[in-house]
Amino acid sequence: MSKQASAYGRALEIVKRSDDMTGFVVLPRRWVVERTLSWIFQRRRCVRDYERLPEHHEAMAHWSMIILMRRRLARADSRPSSK
Repeated sequence: MSKQASAYGRALEIVKRSDDMTGFVVLPRRWVVERTLSWIFQRRRCVRDYERLPEHHEAMAHWSMIILMRRRLARADSRPSSK
């Protein structure tokens, strides 16, 4: 996995929970991954493995993020500017 990440110029850091922790503990930067996955899984097609090829599922994840960004940009344009 780290070879693939370095091929794309990305750093991969695996964050593991230590055994001595009890209860809920926020792990560093894990919330970013969880939040992004929740945004992707809001689209019905991304929740299940409907696609036959991984490339198709990757395309659906891209479309999910495109829809999210389009809505955010449209919302930002419709807000009244404070002058």
